[in-house]
Amino acid sequence: MLAGALALGVAAATGTPAASAPASAVAPRLAGLCDGCAIVDSVTTEKQKGEGGIVGKVGGAVVGGVLGHQIGGGTGKTLATIGGAAAGAYAGNEVQKRSSAKTIWRTRVTQKDGSQRSFETSTDPGWKPGTVVRIDGATLRKP
Repeated sequence: MLAGALALGVAAATGTPAASAPASAVAPRLAGLCDGCAIVDSVTTEKQKGEGGIVGKVGGAVVGGVLGHQIGGGTGKTLATIGGAAAGAYAGNEVQKRSSAKTIWRTRVTQKDGSQRSFETSTDPGWKPGTVVRIDGATLRKP
């Protein structure tokens, strides 16, 4: 309660609304949008880990098994080979995930009704914050 009163006091003293300035500035712009249009809030990039696969697992298992076979003798050699193959399969799978990683672009928009949505693309969409876009299913395009 005291914080709200202080905010109102600051707003009255400075002549500017306390915390509602950004929302009130955006509201008229949203109201003027065409149906199906939105305003870009942000565009960010994100690195997504790729998927592992059989190639990484088998390749890693073979290399790990060969290296493990070089260690020990008798039963120890067998255990080292099995352990090396298991560790190699895991390592090979992780290497494949990293090598197939990709960058995605996430565009967040505010729609005419004030709700927000996010869209992902595999290439830079070229949108800048404040750009008006049209929502076409799961994609964005120029209005």
